[in-house]
Amino acid sequence: MKKVLMMPALMLGLMSCVGSHNGSTNVKSQGKDDRVEVIYFCGKQRCATCMAIEENTREVVNSMFGDELRDGSVVFKVVDISTSEGEEVADMYEVTWSSLFVNRWEDGEETRNNLTEFGFGNARNNPDVFKQGLAEKIRQSLE
Repeated sequence: MKKVLMMPALMLGLMSCVGSHNGSTNVKSQGKDDRVEVIYFCGKQRCATCMAIEENTREVVNSMFGDELRDGSVVFKVVDISTSEGEEVADMYEVTWSSLFVNRWEDGEETRNNLTEFGFGNARNNPDVFKQGLAEKIRQSLE
């Protein structure tokens, strides 16, 4: 009986951590420099998987893209959606909880890549797969 009740509770908990937007979209902006933005959205309360996404993302960006961080071609942001500033950014991205995006800005146009589902599927239980996939998405976005 406990197993029967535990499964719906687990599914509900996992679903509450996932953002509401998936896939790639384009957004125009004025006067932005070409760059790749890695944005991790979080709140004050975070599950173990949420913390693994941030930790592994930070590790990939710092260890594999250090030169790009220094020259500004890669930017890493952690956005706390529990703050008023973070909530405004989250609204622009249509996220309601922990989410991960790798976005390419080119000629003032942003191409959004939502990696939230990939992150939740791999960051905690398959960190090597997560790191490799995230690094590949950043490399592709830099091309």
